[in-house]
Amino acid sequence: MAMSVIWVCMLALALFCGLLRGDADLGRAALAGAGKAVELSLSLAGSLCLWSGFGCLLERSGLQKRLARLLSPLLGRLYPSARRDPETMGALSGNVTANLLGLGSAATPLGVAAVRRMQARAGTEEASDEMCRLVVMNTASIQLLPTTVAALRGTLGADSPFDILPAVWLSSLISVTAGLGAAALLRRVWGKLE
Repeated sequence: MAMSVIWVCMLALALFCGLLRGDADLGRAALAGAGKAVELSLSLAGSLCLWSGFGCLLERSGLQKRLARLLSPLLGRLYPSARRDPETMGALSGNVTANLLGLGSAATPLGVAAVRRMQARAGTEEASDEMCRLVVMNTASIQLLPTTVAALRGTLGADSPFDILPAVWLSSLISVTAGLGAAALLRRVWGKLE
C-alpha cells in the first residue's frame, strides 16, 4: 500500500514538473515508456511461463517428492517441524528450487503454501521461528541460475546474459548467510526479553 502511494506521488510530481516546464515531449516519453514496459513484460512472461510449467511438471511427475527427499537433510535442519509433514516439505523444496533457479515469482506461491501448512500445524496466528526463517531465505534469495535476470538482460541486448553468475553466487551466499545469522541472533535476543 505504501509503495503504491509513493509511486503515485512520484508520477504526479513528474507530471507537475513537466507541465511547469512546458515540456511537450512529456506525453511522447510517457507513451514510449509504457510501450517499452509492455514489451518487457511480454518478454519476461515467456520465461516465467516456461519455468512455471516446469514446476507443474515436477509436481505431476512425482519429481517434487524426490527433490524433497534430496533436500530434506538441509531443509530438515532449517525447518525441523516441516520434516514431519510431506506436503510442507514438498512446498519448501519447490520454493527453494525455484529460488535456486532465480524464479522468485514462481517461488512465492510455494512459499505461501509452506507457511500456511506450518501455520495450520502450529494452530496459531503468530509467526513461528521457522516461518520467519523462510521469509528471510526468500528475501535473501539464494540463486544458482538467475534465469529471470538473464532473460531480462537477454531481452535488453546483453551479449552474454549469464556472465553475472560469479557476482550472483557471491551476493546470494553473503545475503543468505547474513539473513540467517541475523534471524538467529534476533531469536536469541528476543527470547531473552520474553
